[in-house]
Amino acid sequence: MAVCARLCGVGQSRRCRRRQRHNQPDQGSDSDMDEEEEERIVGKTVISNGCGPEILSAAAGPSVAHNAIGEFGSSNVKRLSYEAVVNTGPPNPQSLLHLPPELLVEIFSSLPGTELPTLALVCKKFRQILNTETVWRRRCTEEFGMREDLRKMEVVGVSSRELYAKLLHPYRHILGLWQPDIGPYGGLLNVEVDGLFIIGWMYLPPHDPRVEDPMRRRPLFRIHMWESNRAVVECMYGHKGPHKGDIQIGKKDEFSTKCNQTDHHRMPGGRQEEFRTWLEEEWGRTLEDIFHEHMQELILMKFIYTSQYDNCLTYRRIYLPPRLPSDLLQPGLFKGTYGSHGLEIVMLSFHGSRFRATKLTGDPNVPAGQLTLDVDLNRPVRLPDLEHQRSVEELSRLVLGMHEEAQQEPQSPDVAPQRAPNGDGAVAGDAGAESLEAAMDAQSESPRPGPSSSSSAPSDAQPFILPLGVMARNEVYPRTCKMCFYGTGLIAGHGFTSPERTPGLFVLFDEDRFGFIWLELKSFSLYSRLTDRLAHAYAPNMERFEAMLRNMQSWTS
Repeated sequence: MAVCARLCGVGQSRRCRRRQRHNQPDQGSDSDMDEEEEERIVGKTVISNGCGPEILSAAAGPSVAHNAIGEFGSSNVKRLSYEAVVNTGPPNPQSLLHLPPELLVEIFSSLPGTELPTLALVCKKFRQILNTETVWRRRCTEEFGMREDLRKMEVVGVSSRELYAKLLHPYRHILGLWQPDIGPYGGLLNVEVDGLFIIGWMYLPPHDPRVEDPMRRRPLFRIHMWESNRAVVECMYGHKGPHKGDIQIGKKDEFSTKCNQTDHHRMPGGRQEEFRTWLEEEWGRTLEDIFHEHMQELILMKFIYTSQYDNCLTYRRIYLPPRLPSDLLQPGLFKGTYGSHGLEIVMLSFHGSRFRATKLTGDPNVPAGQLTLDVDLNRPVRLPDLEHQRSVEELSRLVLGMHEEAQQEPQSPDVAPQRAPNGDGAVAGDAGAESLEAAMDAQSESPRPGPSSSSSAPSDAQPFILPLGVMARNEVYPRTCKMCFYGTGLIAGHGFTSPERTPGLFVLFDEDRFGFIWLELKSFSLYSRLTDRLAHAYAPNMERFEAMLRNMQSWTS
């Protein structure tokens, strides 16, 4: 312990102890000599003097040695152990084995959990230290965010090492965001470590048309070790509580769930009771409250289609896009209104001078995975004064004029995601920044037509009102906006027949809200940001995100 105290900068240094021995030569002891010798061993092992890393490599392999010094910090070790090795004579080859156990625990706790089993094969001492709960408790905390719940597991006889080895590590590949394969309807599943469980939460939009309400969550499955010494998978679908389920992890970025007791999904009142319960949860109303006959058909069709899966689904991984400095606003997930189809979830992303919204949930007309909005940031629209904004003809004139220009011009290179030659996204970022600057200049410098142009509002707060005749499910919407751009929205017939991109107006209200006016449909969609914290969700790079988008569209094309 004396050696450990001096290594950590606590207590007397070796020089002080040597001075004491010179002043009191008769009080020297073998124990002091042993401690001094141990200091030499520790110092020669960890100091970076040209032989330290090689000594570590001989004991534990070059990879482990490198990580041990890198994670613990060789500069810190040198500083802590310098006084312990100065003037100790020529270095003798020693090994990591001579470090005190408490220092080894600190070093091993800093290594990734995937490397620790290999490290345990080095020797009996390493194996004993790697059985310490402190090491595995720290790995569970740093890699998976578990905190006070670990103590509860230890109370019931499950160690942190067992929790890591049998639950967290085997199922680490399913953490993050996923899209279920439910035909055109899609969905959003978030798998996260939640307390003592790994839980798959299905995210559902709020009830139509309350787009700014928080998302609703429904557990579909959970994995835990609460009642046994092995991981148990349970299906959470239905209304009779958890029951036996199974998870199969197949090829990369894909897994499947299976319920082994589908009778738990049935209700005493049969399909009618199941439908009434589903309708109340999904829409927050009864069928009698829905007067529109076409809307009733759509709702009944969705229930019949989705309920046949009985929670036996295949999921494909999806990512959130990384943000680039040139992005107009933070990309991510938004809830939006889609007429009779209710609220749907879209993913906003930027690609050069294009803004795109991709459906994560869909409907029989435009299924999940399709590009619902495509906005050209090179084509800003300056709104007229409020009096002229009320005229849908005036808005159509502005937007259709840009639509004709876009149709006549060759496709811009910015339509496709751009990459710099070295793959770092510099070209796309520069193009996006230039187009955004041009858009802001155009909207701030162009005078507004009409009598109110002399008293125009600042460019970041333009008055906004929907034209007469444009339908909106949300009567309460922002009355000011920051910027507007020309864009197109995707419409199609039932079964995704005759898809067509039609012109419209993208309206940016603030960082968390935007809207789109569908001119052909004379309809307005309001979108609000999904603010839930989503771990393990962001793409490692833009290339991986773009590949995911291409695959997503092919799933439902």
